[in-house]
Amino acid sequence: MTVARYELDGRVATVTLDRPERKNPLTFALYAELRDWFRTLDPAIKAVVLAGAGGNFCSGGDVHEIIGPLTRSSPEELLRFTQMTGDLVKAMRAAHAPIVAAVDGVCAGAGAILAMASDLRYGTARARIAFLFVRVGLAGCDMGACAMLPRIVGLGRASELLFGGRALEGARALEWGFFNELCEPDALLARARALAHELADGPSAAHAMTKRMLHAEWALPLDAAIDAEARAQAECMQTRDFARAYDAFVARRPPRFEGD
Repeated sequence: MTVARYELDGRVATVTLDRPERKNPLTFALYAELRDWFRTLDPAIKAVVLAGAGGNFCSGGDVHEIIGPLTRSSPEELLRFTQMTGDLVKAMRAAHAPIVAAVDGVCAGAGAILAMASDLRYGTARARIAFLFVRVGLAGCDMGACAMLPRIVGLGRASELLFGGRALEGARALEWGFFNELCEPDALLARARALAHELADGPSAAHAMTKRMLHAEWALPLDAAIDAEARAQAECMQTRDFARAYDAFVARRPPRFEGD
């Protein structure tokens, strides 16, 4: 059964969760497939779009294929599962390419985590983001939610969403900073892909460094972060893209970045 489609357009890959009749749920196999794909992301890919088919992003873990079996699993099996789902988020955050989530319709549970683990999120007014773990008797601390969500929307708002499990509608998601931009549903994917191509055509080595440092500096005090950024930026200054940008400025023409 096909549950995800992978398309390549130049240096931009689009990953589409493709089980629209069930609102694109995650299965055991799909978690592992996505984890492995991001872990081994082709260096030639410079940006990724993550989307869902059929007017919805992702309804979370499949009730029958995941939640049902988990109620009959041993403690060891449960831990292997939760660590595997967390490994997908780790793989997304460690991937060199920026990830743009195109979120329409239902974006719930683990689907909301995938959107949150992306670097940028474009949505629609009809999108509904919900961290539903509390509704099935689970904690909101799933796949890094308690670490990531407060950094995106603030601690109080994250607490409201994780304790209450209520849906965050598209306009409010933009207001709270979960979405970077709202689009019309029929323009969402094109807008996300346009941004991804813009990122891919930029200094991709520098973008990879920005992503790495945004992740690494979560746990650093300011002085340590400044020192880490000094080393990172000095490394970027050794790239050919940096020299190309200077030469283009002198020549009064737009720079052409190659990612090296």
